[in-house]
Amino acid sequence: MLDAGKILEEDRGASYVLAKLTEAGYEAYLVGGCVRDAVLDRPIKDIDIATSALPEQVIACFPRTAPTGLQHGTVTVILQQGTYEVTTFRQEAEYEGFRRPTSVEYISDLTEDLKRRDFTMNAMAMDRGGEVIDPFAGQKDLALGVLRCVGKAEERFGEDALRMLRCIRFASTYDLQVEESTWQALLAQAPLLRHIAMERVRSELQRMIDGPAPARAVRLLLASRLTAHLKKQLPLPFERWLAWDDALDAVSALEEQHDRWSMLLMLLEVPADVVRTALQELTFSRADGDAVEAVLALREAVAASAADPAPLERVWKLGAVRSGIAAARALLRLLRALQPIAHQRGELALFLETTAPELVRRGEDWLSEVPCFSLKELAISGKDLASELGMQPGPWMGKLLQDLLERTALGELPNERELLLQAARAAK
Repeated sequence: MLDAGKILEEDRGASYVLAKLTEAGYEAYLVGGCVRDAVLDRPIKDIDIATSALPEQVIACFPRTAPTGLQHGTVTVILQQGTYEVTTFRQEAEYEGFRRPTSVEYISDLTEDLKRRDFTMNAMAMDRGGEVIDPFAGQKDLALGVLRCVGKAEERFGEDALRMLRCIRFASTYDLQVEESTWQALLAQAPLLRHIAMERVRSELQRMIDGPAPARAVRLLLASRLTAHLKKQLPLPFERWLAWDDALDAVSALEEQHDRWSMLLMLLEVPADVVRTALQELTFSRADGDAVEAVLALREAVAASAADPAPLERVWKLGAVRSGIAAARALLRLLRALQPIAHQRGELALFLETTAPELVRRGEDWLSEVPCFSLKELAISGKDLASELGMQPGPWMGKLLQDLLERTALGELPNERELLLQAARAAK
């Protein structure tokens, strides 16, 4: 842990906001994640500021502001350097839906404001001089490598059930051990997660898997069994990850989040269409779902072929055309990462042992032989077909274009306009 105060030296906007508020007679501090990351000498993402000033008093201190969260006491200060959220010290009433407080009460005590936060490492503040205010020993917990709730863990998780997923994310991202009473409270309160919207769950899961230690996040999820208590039950046998413990470590070596999700979901050994349904339930974007499903569908298509190089080459090229070149290259990255892994039992293990080595060895070369992977790259269009064949556009057009594309990909036809039209006439 290095000098945390350098955040104010580097961020002149934050320093200016603190100065203006304190010069106006109010208390003002950096709070939460930015202080935590400054203490750990990590990159700072978002800066939050807490103050004793009421929202209208904050507005009066700056020429440009936006009332972005007045119901929670938050005003956004707009400066040339960027925007800064400034929130009045507050304490919260009873929570509703195990997620949000029913109301907030403005207070003048920083410690009381910090008391409502989730974990000790997030319950620190920093004044304009760079001094860290740490009433709940967050720095000590960080030095010990411990993640601990502020106050009673049962109450913190009972107030906001999403904090249980945040606990998993923080423990994996910051390489912390969850303090025993905090962990036991998480296990006890796990059923409350059913009250949390799936989009919030998805956001936390994505941040875990995109983080520096996705394998640790997955192991903590398995140990906590939080996935058994989601608002919507997913058709995914998460326990199968237990049989692929070594493979979980390989996930961290993959740089792209799509690759990480594709590998994790491939290890569950469920059909691609089932995975698609689960990702929809988790509110993944269509683009994200398409990218993952394409990789798994391609793996299924290739796995159905024999290990002999000739038919494998044909299936691989056709699969790359149908699923897309991006999915094909992604699958090769996954297979390379999995090649050193000790094999288990089952269909996926058999595929990794018999088919994957040849695909890893020759797959990229086979892709380089394919002249086109999409209809956009084909030398003729639907308009060309309709004109040449004297037919009205219809479903036939897409089927014929796809057939010509696949024959071209396999080297059976050259990607030349006249020869493709000739083949189209012959197929009419």
